[in-house]
Amino acid sequence: MSAVVRRLGLQALKTTGLGDVRFHDLRHTGNTLAATGGATTRELMQRMGHSSVRAALIYQHLVNGRDHAIAAHVDEQIRKVRPGEPGDASGT
Repeated sequence: MSAVVRRLGLQALKTTGLGDVRFHDLRHTGNTLAATGGATTRELMQRMGHSSVRAALIYQHLVNGRDHAIAAHVDEQIRKVRPGEPGDASGT
């Protein structure tokens, strides 16, 4: 990172009262949001400038386990189309 970017970044953090936030924290947050927004491993690698998948997988672990949330969303959409069908005990 250039000295100018670093100086301006530190000044902005101080002005906003976020002096304890590091540039890496902002990078991590941005990539975490990208991963939860559906960015692929390749897209994360490109954003971060990495040639291996290792770093990208760190961010994608946050979206692992979303199967339950996805299934619940699908179930909700089905119920909107066929509300209260008799004999539908499981809802799935």
